[in-house]
Formats: sequence, structure tokens, C-alpha cells
Amino acid sequence: MRPAPGDVVREILPALRFLSRLPVRLPSEPPIDGPPDLDRLGPAFPIAGAILGLIGAVVLVVAHALGLGAFLAATLAVGVLVAITGALHEDGLGDVADALGGNSIARRLEIMKDSRVGSFGVCALILAFALRIGALAALIASGAFAAACGLIAATATARFAGLWLVAALPFARADGLARNAGIPSRQSRNAALGLALVIAAFMIIPTFGPLSLAAALILGITAFFGVVRLARAQFGGQTGDVAGTATLVVEIAFLLGLLIFARHP
Repeated sequence: MRPAPGDVVREILPALRFLSRLPVRLPSEPPIDGPPDLDRLGPAFPIAGAILGLIGAVVLVVAHALGLGAFLAATLAVGVLVAITGALHEDGLGDVADALGGNSIARRLEIMKDSRVGSFGVCALILAFALRIGALAALIASGAFAAACGLIAATATARFAGLWLVAALPFARADGLARNAGIPSRQSRNAALGLALVIAAFMIIPTFGPLSLAAALILGITAFFGVVRLARAQFGGQTGDVAGTATLVVEIAFLLGLLIFARHP
């Protein structure tokens, strides 16, 4: 059954608490959340992602208006996003990159659980930050407001991608935190897909045009299936770290896609 609009609205704050460290809790809500339920939270993920992107977008526009320049404005926006999400997806990318150095699936999964960051993880994170900041800085050439809209669309779409990856692959481990969250149903995923596309179209078409939106979606989808294929071959399935990696990789790919047909004044 398709989630009702009221149900989606009620899950926005729980989705924000799951995806970030923002202290968003109503007095009527319990002080501690129970185990996450991705089927219930899933449709609200794109909205929660858009709210997180909006926070980064405000920082980007204000920093640029203060004369800090495109690079510093983009850096501050990304830095704020990392801070409010608790580096949730960056942690996943670092763990996945380090795990690729293992010589078997069992060894890779063991490395992934290690909290220490190795050379592969450091290199992957440096590249991810460079690509995200560089893409945002380049998009500012089309206007700071347009770049802010691109960031909102990218964060909304990327959170949807992380949700779909959980359903695209079996669990890589017999235990693990990812199992506690469950698998979102097709109805939940389709609702998230619809909301992500609406948010992306609303943000991108008036600012960058439909061709940029198409390129961003194509690159995002390509990146998503690339992560799916990598996870299946290297880990035998998905984990929470793999889902975080997919979220970050799709966000970067979406921003890069926007640049292909971005209209510069």
C-alpha cells in the first residue's frame, strides 16, 4: 500500500535523526528512538536529504555573498554537511575503500568493521571531498543560488539511492547493524523515488534546465549501479557502509552531471 502523505510528513523528523545529528525531536516524541525501520522511514529520506542540503545551501549562498569566493563557499557548505551528518557517509566510504585491499570476501568484511582508516580510505576521502567541493565551486559560475539548488537536489536524490541499494543486494553478513533496519518495501522505495524526482526537477529545471537534470540523473544512476556491482563482486552483498558509500558517490555524480550542460552567464 502506498504511504499516505501524512505518514511521510510524520517520518521526516525521525528520518533526519537517522541521517544526521540534528537535535530535531518534538516534546511528544519518545526521548530515544527504537530500532530504525527503513520501510517506514524510506519515503521521507529524500525530504530529509533536501533539508540537509538546504542547510548547506544557505551556508554556500551566505559565504559567497560575503565575498569569500566560490572555492571557500563550496568548502564551507560541504564542511557543514559533514558536520551535521556526523560524517555518516564519509565513514562508510573510507571503510569500503580500505576493505577493497583484502584478498577475500571474508577478509574484506573484517577490514570494513575496523574503525581505523587506512591509506585507501584516506585517498578515497580526499578524492570525494575534492570532487564535491570542485563541482560546487564550478556550479557557482552559474550563480550561487543555482548552485545551492543543485546541492539540495543532489542531497535529496542521493539519500534515495542509499535506500534503494539496501534492497538491491542481500546482506553481506549474517549479523550487523544493517539487518536491524530491515529492507524497504517496493512501495516505500517507489514513494521515495517519486519524491526525489519531484525535488530534483523543481530545483534543477528552472536553474540549470532539463538537459542538466537528465545528465545528473544518468550519471547518478550509472554511479549507483557501479556501487551495486562492486559490492556484489567484492563483498557478496550490502552493508551499512556500502549504503553510505552509494549515497556519497551518487551525490558527487549528480553534481558532476549538472556541470555537463550548466548554463554559465
